[in-house]
Amino acid sequence: MSVDAIDKAIIAELERDGRLTNVELAQRVGLTTGPCLRRVQRLEADGVIRGYRAVVDPASVGRSFEVLLDLSLEAQDAETVERFEETLAQAEEVLELRRLFGSPDYFVRVAVADLPAYEAFLSRRVMTIPRIKNVTSHFTMKTVKPGP
Repeated sequence: MSVDAIDKAIIAELERDGRLTNVELAQRVGLTTGPCLRRVQRLEADGVIRGYRAVVDPASVGRSFEVLLDLSLEAQDAETVERFEETLAQAEEVLELRRLFGSPDYFVRVAVADLPAYEAFLSRRVMTIPRIKNVTSHFTMKTVKPGP
């Protein structure tokens, strides 16, 4: 599927505000409502637009303490990798989990209430996973540009 300039404009507007009405969106990208709605539906059906979400203030839900982890495993066999990935992917504290080329093996973004909550998460959830070789925690001083 090709994405043209109008599709890119639609995507940009929806990334800024996913709650735009079709009328507002059509006005912003210079289309009438019918063609605009059809383009959005096509982008959704083709998987270009994968969903919509609310951006929640972390402090209001007790998750304002964010930690970035570099994590390496002792081995890269399928069982070790699958167990590790399944375990961390299910943890509600984990906001992002990426497997990397090179070293470290993984990048993990974690959000919890405070330092004691992080220590409990690390001790009870992460360090209990078999074959973890190394974990380095990086504590966020300031978020300059938040991710999506």
